[in-house]
Amino acid sequence: MEHQPSSRIRLAAFAATVIALLAISVPFVWQHDVEAERSATSKPSVMAPLASHDEGAAEEQGAACDAGAKPANMDFTIKHLDGQDVKLSDYKGKVVLLNFWATWCGPCKAEIPGFVELQEQYRNDLVVVGYSVDDTAEKAAAFAKEYEINYPVLLGLGREDVQEAYGPIWGIPASFLISKDGKVCKKHMGIAPKAVFEKEIKALL
Repeated sequence: MEHQPSSRIRLAAFAATVIALLAISVPFVWQHDVEAERSATSKPSVMAPLASHDEGAAEEQGAACDAGAKPANMDFTIKHLDGQDVKLSDYKGKVVLLNFWATWCGPCKAEIPGFVELQEQYRNDLVVVGYSVDDTAEKAAAFAKEYEINYPVLLGLGREDVQEAYGPIWGIPASFLISKDGKVCKKHMGIAPKAVFEKEIKALL
């Protein structure tokens, strides 16, 4: 005759199953809450590379302004690395590549050599503007020297108003390509290859 487990054993087995399920689900819920809390903070996170940016995408995206492009908010005066006040509106008349970045952001570092090359190549019609979201002047200046940055670096520490004007920006790098007449023609929320930026810049020259 087959032995049937007692009700106490069945209860113990049920309790063990419940505990095991809690052990699996609680860390997942906790992780979800942590991620939600992080996304609610004002400091941008590092954004992952965008998988759609391949050579084919570079050809496709270099076609001037997106439909419904809106005027860029250039009514900001921001501190330059050297302590001088810089007006974004001073760059009107050139193609502007406004890049939100930080010294602690790995993908941002990967993009910067390409920006240096583009600034050198198209210096008569293009200005790359590096907007450091939360670095001190000393840290940003040391970084700019190390990477031989040849374009203006502006200090965004404590200037969430600029991020809000172009955002919401939940992560960096984030780049905005502004036409000579002041429209936000392209946006990149995440890292993009130099080839994509170059196609878009050339379409606006």
